[in-house]
Amino acid sequence: MKPDGCIENVTAVLAAHMESGRLPGYVTGVSIAGQRRVHAACSLAVDGDAPMRPDTLFRIASLSKLVGAVAALILVRDGVIALEDDIARWLPELASMRVIRQPDGPVQDSDPAPRPIAVGDLLTMTAGFGLVLAPGPLQSALVSEGLMPGAFPPPFSHDEFVARLGRLPLAQAPGEGWLYHTGSDVLGVLLARAAGRPLAELVSERIGAPLGIAELGFHTDAPERLATAYTAGLDLLDLPAGRFSRRPRFQALGSGLVSTVPGFLTFLEMLAGGGAPILDSAAIELMGTDRLTGHQRASAERFLGPGRSWGLSCEVVLAREQTALPPGSFGWMGGTGATAYVDPGHGLAAALFTQRAMETNRPPVAFVDFWDAVYR
Repeated sequence: MKPDGCIENVTAVLAAHMESGRLPGYVTGVSIAGQRRVHAACSLAVDGDAPMRPDTLFRIASLSKLVGAVAALILVRDGVIALEDDIARWLPELASMRVIRQPDGPVQDSDPAPRPIAVGDLLTMTAGFGLVLAPGPLQSALVSEGLMPGAFPPPFSHDEFVARLGRLPLAQAPGEGWLYHTGSDVLGVLLARAAGRPLAELVSERIGAPLGIAELGFHTDAPERLATAYTAGLDLLDLPAGRFSRRPRFQALGSGLVSTVPGFLTFLEMLAGGGAPILDSAAIELMGTDRLTGHQRASAERFLGPGRSWGLSCEVVLAREQTALPPGSFGWMGGTGATAYVDPGHGLAAALFTQRAMETNRPPVAFVDFWDAVYR
């Protein structure tokens, strides 16, 4: 595989998506064995004049989860936390959790959780809380408390978030099944408390600085470089001067980071290359390996789709079912319109950032075409 051939295939495929109006613009990057190519096309906004550039900033949404996994593994390596630790050590609000008896039953009808939630449960999305898709009292309570996962971080502080979460029962017992998203936001609160510093400082000093990534943060001071965000129907979702142009109350590892494609490609190159200079290869292997039991994997498949499982805060490819990504690849997608994976077997890292949000939790056509073009 050659990066020049990959990027030529990608730009040819994505040109059709722009001509049809499906994509207002994009920035993409492909790196193979350390050789990288980055390409930007079209404009920052629908009908806008400002062009996309390699240094354009994007809301990377759930790609933030990958950064959270690396931050957690750094603290594991430092001996600050361990994957088997009870999260109540840092999050007493989530001690003595209860489990709802019936998925569609009243939230008051619950039993004590059979075991505590471990740090590793947050990373594998098996803590018992997360995206509840079935209508019912628990889903209604999550909505009313502002705890339902979405494209943007919660509108309150870390302390308020875990306090609200602790007042509700778990949807499942810890370790019983897989539920998306909330574990990453809880992980962010835990990491900040364990490290004794704001999450933004932890990400910047332990990940951004050693990798030379200038822009990997929870907001930007340069909103003029931030692409306008749109829904899947290309209705306005967020303006450059919107919520990511100011410091958030909640620094979210579930969906809260902004970055550029070259910056995030550097992060992906670290993963594809074995973790240096911030982690060792054993930590990266742990992150990118299927961590689910058979029962957990079956529950995750309803969300992830066939041929996919979950490692530590990232999707793990088990089979070529949905895209051309081969088994052994790992990464994830961002609901605001981003896809990024690494393929260690080919020394490959690639990302596509767009302004158009995903319509469902499955890869949109543009993402499928993108990965087909990379591997063609």
